[in-house]
Amino acid sequence: MTVADVLLLALGAVAVGSGALVVTSAHLVRSGLYLVISLGAVAGLYLVLGAELVAWVQVLVYVGAVVVLLLFAVMLTRAPIGASRDLDRPVWAAALVGGGTGLGLAALLADAFRWTRYELPEPGTAERLGEQIFGGWVLPFEVLSILLLAALVGAIVLSRPDLRGPGPAVGPGPAVGPGPGPGSGASGPGPGPGSGASGPGADDAGFRAREDAS
Repeated sequence: MTVADVLLLALGAVAVGSGALVVTSAHLVRSGLYLVISLGAVAGLYLVLGAELVAWVQVLVYVGAVVVLLLFAVMLTRAPIGASRDLDRPVWAAALVGGGTGLGLAALLADAFRWTRYELPEPGTAERLGEQIFGGWVLPFEVLSILLLAALVGAIVLSRPDLRGPGPAVGPGPAVGPGPGPGSGASGPGPGPGSGASGPGADDAGFRAREDAS
């Protein structure tokens, strides 16, 4: 076993372990940091395999852009920093699906290659990589860019209540005043002591009294 084999096993274990912590952690921010470790380990795998350009693209694009965008969206939406009950769910179903998928892919790759040695192609260059990305893979590249932009815009909308539209209108309830006194037919409180009766008749009587006095 060579040094490259040891590094591949170690980096693979780090990537798989941190990836498992991403989906099992109840802390959203910690999940994002575990994702950084997992993607960094994958970049290390590319370095060991001799694909330096792909490794640096992995660091710049995924570690430096996607994870930062995820954490930025978490901060904008004011997600809970501590443990969240929504993320603490039974893991048996996810472990069953993930384990079955991993075993299936491992069996598929082992059956396809069967420890056969293949001649390596010529080392890739930035020119060839650019031709592939902006040639045959330009549509998925642009779709991914639009997806990241939509995620950022959605986080901004969720973080600003004035952009979400007015909520359901809740009007003031009916005024509840003191009930009528015993034996009173009026619906409100009776006149206080020394006060005259209120109403149109009382107003006319007061007007005639002022005319007689003048």
